[in-house]
Amino acid sequence: MDPRIDPLLVIVLLVNFFSLGASRLRTVISAVALQGVVLGVLVVLVHGEIAIRPALLAAGAIVLKGLVIPAMLEKAMRDAAIKREVEPYVGFIPSLLLGALGTGLSLLFARTLPLAPEHAGSMMVPASLATVLTGFLVLTTRRKAINQVVGYLILENGIFIFGLLLVEAMPFLVEVGVLLDLFVGIFVMGIIVNHISRTFSSMDADNLTALKD
Repeated sequence: MDPRIDPLLVIVLLVNFFSLGASRLRTVISAVALQGVVLGVLVVLVHGEIAIRPALLAAGAIVLKGLVIPAMLEKAMRDAAIKREVEPYVGFIPSLLLGALGTGLSLLFARTLPLAPEHAGSMMVPASLATVLTGFLVLTTRRKAINQVVGYLILENGIFIFGLLLVEAMPFLVEVGVLLDLFVGIFVMGIIVNHISRTFSSMDADNLTALKD
């Protein structure tokens, strides 16, 4: 496996921690955009060669995860006139501690899995599990709907990393399926964000409980 993969996965993990500890929405969106670009580069490195299919998939991941979706989130943030997460369900310091715990457990759990020899010493499995856990934390502990969309993005990034492990068995289907799933999920969440911003004066997801038929 390419030795440049693990340093990029370390960047992914650092972005996870940054997303858990930052309150400014623009900063979090930019961090997740960086994570999307890194995942696009990972596609090429995992495939081991620059061919048409991995290059197209990498370009799609960079454009969708690194440019299009962050631009949509920034537009929603400007339209709703909000800049930061003020009162999350779980504070930023406890979130960082939970993220660190989840990352440590992911590293330990990955060592117990019967992985293929080429993946045995890689960071891909623990990084994917830690990223999924981070996305779940952001999704469930933040009040602002935009931040919850960011959490969904991070969670999907973790699934994307795990899908790269199956690149030899299903080289194209897995990653494209994840990208399509991501696009559908963001589309649905975008509709929710739009309705909240139209109906209420804030983007607090708690306002969903006030909706009536």
